[in-house]
Amino acid sequence: MPAGERSNSGTLRILVLSGPNLQLLGTREPEIYGRDTLFDIHARLVVRGKELGVEVDTFQSNHEGALLDRIAAARESFDGLLLNAGAYTHTSLALFDALKAVDLPCVEVHISNPEAREAYRHSSMIAGACIAKVSGFGADSYVLALEGLTRWLLRRPLSI
Repeated sequence: MPAGERSNSGTLRILVLSGPNLQLLGTREPEIYGRDTLFDIHARLVVRGKELGVEVDTFQSNHEGALLDRIAAARESFDGLLLNAGAYTHTSLALFDALKAVDLPCVEVHISNPEAREAYRHSSMIAGACIAKVSGFGADSYVLALEGLTRWLLRRPLSI
């Protein structure tokens, strides 16, 4: 979908992508990631999206290619993206290239604060293709990112 255009329904549509190992949320290092499962987070996003008048679709994969395929397909039916690329954040030039190619506004999302963790987590390969980053607020990072992206999209002029 061309930048600045809304989906055919007139409702903003946001695709939420979560990368490797995020299906383990709730049990994976709860002292870092909390006890909310990815299912819990996705359910909260759908509810908050309805409150904001936004349609939210969610997807998780441990496979970089599956994430790339979803990003490529998103340009036809979504207005923006939220992406928690997990470990791919620090390694994937392919995700960066895909985000640049689809030209959809994307917010980088992290449950923890990568800059407050191990040095290898301080660098993001995808940041340059994103309009913003939300991190360190636990599961709320996703909701805050959704709210921020929604506000950003609503401020943009619509093409006629």
